[in-house]
Amino acid sequence: MQDTNGKSEGLENDKLSIKIVSNNNPYLSADIQQKLLQPRRLTSYFIVLIDSGSVTYNLDLQNITLTDGHLLFAMPNQVFTPPPKTANLKYYKVLFDENTLALLPQHFPFLVNPFNSQTIIFDNPARERVRKVFEILNQILHIDKYPPDTEIILAYLNLLLVELNSAYFKNKEPLTILNTNLSKFIEFKLVVETHLAEQPSVNVIAEKLALTTNSLYRIVKEYSGVSPKDFFTNRLMIEAQRKLNYSTLSVKELAYELGFNDPDYFSRLFKKCTGKSISEFLKAQQDSSR
Repeated sequence: MQDTNGKSEGLENDKLSIKIVSNNNPYLSADIQQKLLQPRRLTSYFIVLIDSGSVTYNLDLQNITLTDGHLLFAMPNQVFTPPPKTANLKYYKVLFDENTLALLPQHFPFLVNPFNSQTIIFDNPARERVRKVFEILNQILHIDKYPPDTEIILAYLNLLLVELNSAYFKNKEPLTILNTNLSKFIEFKLVVETHLAEQPSVNVIAEKLALTTNSLYRIVKEYSGVSPKDFFTNRLMIEAQRKLNYSTLSVKELAYELGFNDPDYFSRLFKKCTGKSISEFLKAQQDSSR
């Protein structure tokens, strides 16, 4: 698996780490195309809008099929496998890093995916607005004769993310998106991602969020359907599957890297959560890749 950095992902604006690609300006180099089709761990945010056609991406070992008006967003550290070139596909892709995101004037809760759905389907008016913003970004970064103004790029990226944030939460939360429970769940997910290999206890996480353990349980159950402990365990097992599929770590090394002191316990937990032993999982992945 490739562990890509901003440069290799094509984040090439002089002042910002941002890149936009469409069927009008695709990567043309055969070696770059081959490199991009390999599974890789993202180091940037990746967003693709399918304007027309159909295509299937693989994200964290799950196939996700997109068609007209569908959008997929992926986050840093997810394992991402792009599809091969598809005929008659019209699309826009944008990639940007955490530093670019930090320059925007507001936060976008959808980027931590509280509802565990990384696709967005727009109604027609929203789809048209989003497509126009992609077109403008494409023009600024690829077509305009003069070097793009950083503030203008950020303004349109911010507008794009505002549209996506609104569409993601539509019919799910009040438009203010400032629901206290949702905010706490987002904080919980960030703690999980930040301290995954440390495996903090539920009590420690609750203290970090200034919540009682009962309140944390209720909030996490509301938005994920599982307990905080099960959420953390499920996330660890997703990470384990990523690393087993795309790295050369031994089971023992992987167990230690994920914070397990006992590799045998890690192996038993993996089978309990996934329904397969580690050897069965690896064999299934090898068989599917033939």
